[in-house]
Amino acid sequence: MIKDRDLKTVAHPDFKNVIDKKLESFLSRFYSEVEGGDHLLKSEDINLEYYKRNVIEIILRLRMKRWIDALTIHYFTKHNPFLAKKWAAYTEDEMLHDEMFIKDLERLGVSHKEVYGTDPMFSTKLLQGYFYYGLEHEGRPLASLSSSYFIEKMSIYTQPDWIENIEKRLGKGMAKGQHAHVSHDIEDDHSLFVWNVLMKFVESDQDKKKVEEHIENVFTLFCAFYTELYRKTIAKTESESAVVNVLTN
Repeated sequence: MIKDRDLKTVAHPDFKNVIDKKLESFLSRFYSEVEGGDHLLKSEDINLEYYKRNVIEIILRLRMKRWIDALTIHYFTKHNPFLAKKWAAYTEDEMLHDEMFIKDLERLGVSHKEVYGTDPMFSTKLLQGYFYYGLEHEGRPLASLSSSYFIEKMSIYTQPDWIENIEKRLGKGMAKGQHAHVSHDIEDDHSLFVWNVLMKFVESDQDKKKVEEHIENVFTLFCAFYTELYRKTIAKTESESAVVNVLTN
């Protein structure tokens, strides 16, 4: 039986160092290579359409992730009831975090109805499809768990600095919900929990290669999302073809 301590002590620490260094290099590439990738980090005149749509897509992704998490719990109920219980608790904790982001949008006059009436961007749909492919055709939630780790770590790397600039430009407290979200995740050490759950699937070098592959694919989709967002809101040019270019280059 897996003990609680197994989810509080870093599993495969050397491999974690490899992945974390890869994520740090990805972040450098993101800022230097992706159109508008540093907009929320550095812009002195934040484009409101860009900012609002970014937050809307985060909310929509959180909403859709509930379904992925439910399927992950379903998988664990068959294969590892202990992890089913732990992932259910994590899912419960994350379940209504979209409300934190909605509060920030309400400060800019965006309503619940507008948020949930928005059709997700092409790159958002592709990401969800990638998760379903992993569940249905690979038979395990490795893709979505790899993505969860990617997002937890990337949020730690980016959100404090982005939020600082957002509130500097739009006003103190304008990103209060986002600040509360990332602070909660850091305080509860969500990234370590997700990593240790992910590592329950790693028993060989081949498993490690598969995790790296998923992390790399999620990064590509991450870049595709911010490219599409920039094209749609700031550049006002064809956005879906830009996504295809990112995915095929």
